[in-house]
Amino acid sequence: MACIDAKGLRKTYGRTVALDGVDLTVEAGRIVGLVGPNGAGKSTTMGAILGLTRCEGELKVLGHDPWAQRDRLMEEVSFIADVAVLPRWMKVAQALDYVEGVHPRFDRAKAEMFLARTTVRRGARIRELSKGMVAQLHLALIMAIDARLLVLDEPTLGLDLLFRKSFYDSLLNDYFDGNRTILVSTHQVEEIQHILTDVVFLDRGKVVLALKMEDLERRYAEVAVRPEALAAARALGPIYERQGFDRSLLIFETDERTRLASFGEVRTPSLSDLFVALMSPAPARAEEAA
Repeated sequence: MACIDAKGLRKTYGRTVALDGVDLTVEAGRIVGLVGPNGAGKSTTMGAILGLTRCEGELKVLGHDPWAQRDRLMEEVSFIADVAVLPRWMKVAQALDYVEGVHPRFDRAKAEMFLARTTVRRGARIRELSKGMVAQLHLALIMAIDARLLVLDEPTLGLDLLFRKSFYDSLLNDYFDGNRTILVSTHQVEEIQHILTDVVFLDRGKVVLALKMEDLERRYAEVAVRPEALAAARALGPIYERQGFDRSLLIFETDERTRLASFGEVRTPSLSDLFVALMSPAPARAEEAA
């Protein structure tokens, strides 16, 4: 059984279409990146999965209907949005007390262990903590909950580079065990590529790409094309072209790397470069390739 199984999700706000027939399957034990520009439908998708947003279509999360069975679902799900949602008047120790009192799967000792690695003081009020420290507290609370699904909606927004790296390293090394499933929504694709098993690109409410990371190299290739081979390379129909330092960089959807090697150096494109390639309007791609 899939952890998340969505078919034909559609959501409109007046004349604005937030989701336009989204199909999404997330297998258990995967780390999936939901990536898209602002307004792509990421937060609406997350809201539907968490039972916060009612949509047309079919949706099951851990076998539950998120809207009709939200109480049961939330016993098995943890969620982090913007870290600023923790009450600023509350002390760190009170936050631990609160989560221990409301969530049956919260392990207080585990949360204390995670916090012991930080400089977060138990007696400090949340308003006294830096945003990075609040993120550490929030993550410690979430990682101490024995949830089957962790949903992260732009969890590192506004944090500096060191805290963002520490956040995802902790998530991978201290939380993920191959049984839990993590769904993370972000537009900072370059920061999460190393932890992902799967990626989904959303744009204007539609799924543009759904790909297992092990298939990235087999499906896409980027070539640093020698100037004399540029016309021949363009003839093969790249999906995107940009100018590098001294060569044109062309991205192809193909597994024929041997043929591409005759034009120049072949490598696997980064997710951020692939994201730009697939999100660029077709006319812009044509202009760049001309």
